[in-house]
Amino acid sequence: MPELRMTATLISQLQQHLEQLQPEALGWLESMVGINSFTANMEGVNELGRLTAQCFAELGFVPEQVPSQDAGQGSHLYLSRARPGAKRVLLVSHLDTVFPPEEEARNDFRWQVSAAEGRIYGPGVIDIKGGTILIWMLLHALRECVPDVFESTDWLIAFNAAEEVMSRDFARCTTERCPAGAEAVLVFEGGPVENGEYHLVASRKGRAEYRLTSIGRGAHAGSALDRGLNAIVALAEVLPGVAALNDPARDFSLNIGRITGGTVLNRVPHEAIAELEMRAYDPRQLEQAGQRLAALQRPMTETQAGLQVQCLGVSPAWPCEDRARRLMEHWQAAAADLGLQAKPVPRGGLSDANYLCHLGPTLDGLGPAGGNAHCSERSADGSKVPEYLETASLVPKAMMNVLALRRLLAE
Repeated sequence: MPELRMTATLISQLQQHLEQLQPEALGWLESMVGINSFTANMEGVNELGRLTAQCFAELGFVPEQVPSQDAGQGSHLYLSRARPGAKRVLLVSHLDTVFPPEEEARNDFRWQVSAAEGRIYGPGVIDIKGGTILIWMLLHALRECVPDVFESTDWLIAFNAAEEVMSRDFARCTTERCPAGAEAVLVFEGGPVENGEYHLVASRKGRAEYRLTSIGRGAHAGSALDRGLNAIVALAEVLPGVAALNDPARDFSLNIGRITGGTVLNRVPHEAIAELEMRAYDPRQLEQAGQRLAALQRPMTETQAGLQVQCLGVSPAWPCEDRARRLMEHWQAAAADLGLQAKPVPRGGLSDANYLCHLGPTLDGLGPAGGNAHCSERSADGSKVPEYLETASLVPKAMMNVLALRRLLAE
């Protein structure tokens, strides 16, 4: 009973504090959204990094900007509040968005508040600048309402400069700063609310990308057609069997996303290329499908076009593990304390969780609710609306995260 009374008192304090804090949080968010941080806009990404460091400075976080190894990309940002020997919690967001400045201008896509809808529209409000602000809100609430947990925890906030294109070095840079791993890896991508349930991501599919190159023989299409080997036709004969590997019943997807080939119409095409991606929660499925693709490889002969199979890259799967389930229990218990429900869900898309889950028990989708990420268009008939944040989700999601962290760190 005393614990129940203490929890009820803490919930009341958290709600009051966070409701008072929300206008300031939205002020910071508006400033962040006002900076174009398209992945290729290095200056914008770095400007957002400086503003983000300024936002967290009052909480005692020390910034470190780490230049990316990829030319043309901004610097990764790390904010630390070190407590050597204490439990480390890794909080993860990213700085970049998918919207070039020209697209934002063309679609008049900017910070817009719709009080009637309870929404805020703008580039990155849900993916993922709103997640960054939720981290700020929950840390602020911990400092004010649960100071013993805030002060006794070793906090590290990691911001990927190029998450939307899957930075090649962010995972390495982050791992170097967490050599002993972390008590929890918490990723603040958006977390939808459906039928009253708060969805938290507990696993993500891995991805493998492949290129199939058909090698034919060019010839004059009018006078020497029979001397050529049509690479397009040869590739077209292979692709139906490749597409048939798609198996939704086993949560395995294969998408042939691009085909190119040929040059001019009076020439038998000597080359044709198809690129595809495969996704699965089970890494073995990706490996087995890759082996089946590799078996299609063949050399060119006098009468048959050749086929080359090349793996372009693999993004690791984040499977649902026992330690993630145990971590999820803290968030479900915190939701129950608030009279809410938290539901673990799988997600097919990639995030930094795929690359950082080796550091410790991982949860994703801990950011606010919203929708239409990566969309900037608004149609007159209302069939298309741009990316938006649901403002009513900020306080309850922050409270859920605070209560869950209190449970986790008190163990």
